[in-house]
Amino acid sequence: MDTSREERIATRTTAEVVEAVGPRLRALRARRDVTLGALSERTGISVSMLSRLESGQRKPTLELLLPLAKAYQVPLDDLVGAPQTGDPRVHLKPEQHGGRVVVPLTRRTGGVRSFKQLYPPEPPTADRTQRTHEGYEWLYVLSGRLRLLLGDRDFDLGPGEVVEFDTHTPHWVGNTSDEVTEVLCLYGPQGERAHVRSRPGRSDGA
Repeated sequence: MDTSREERIATRTTAEVVEAVGPRLRALRARRDVTLGALSERTGISVSMLSRLESGQRKPTLELLLPLAKAYQVPLDDLVGAPQTGDPRVHLKPEQHGGRVVVPLTRRTGGVRSFKQLYPPEPPTADRTQRTHEGYEWLYVLSGRLRLLLGDRDFDLGPGEVVEFDTHTPHWVGNTSDEVTEVLCLYGPQGERAHVRSRPGRSDGA
């Protein structure tokens, strides 16, 4: 196949993808049972602009699609119907946070998000200042031991134990054992909780 023909095919494919964005957005809004007015309030995009975008009279741009992806809590690729790469693997990117290794397990921009966290052993002199922030947190210990200071309560969590708490409550989470502790964490913004709720079965301060 010559270069010019490849370019024509690529151009046609791109045009088809762009043309399909409007109907895709309209169908997604219908499935979510969201009005144009409500969507406008969530995104800051005018009702007339949203209507033109769904009807194909306005070409999609990142400036328009990014707020919509956030409002619908879906990856940007889902809005444009990006072709599959053929690779089903999820490529996780570990991050460092205060000595912990945090691996995001979801790509959502809002709602409940999941992470795998690795807590290294901490020295007895480690700072255990309790802090507060927005949201709810759900922790499941996969291996090792995890210590949770929650207000005036002190919990020692082992493998298979679960705890969920409002992060407005002063708290500190760390590893006071001699081995790395693996934890599955679900974190939701203010008002959003995990469906499973459980209190730890073992504590040394409750």
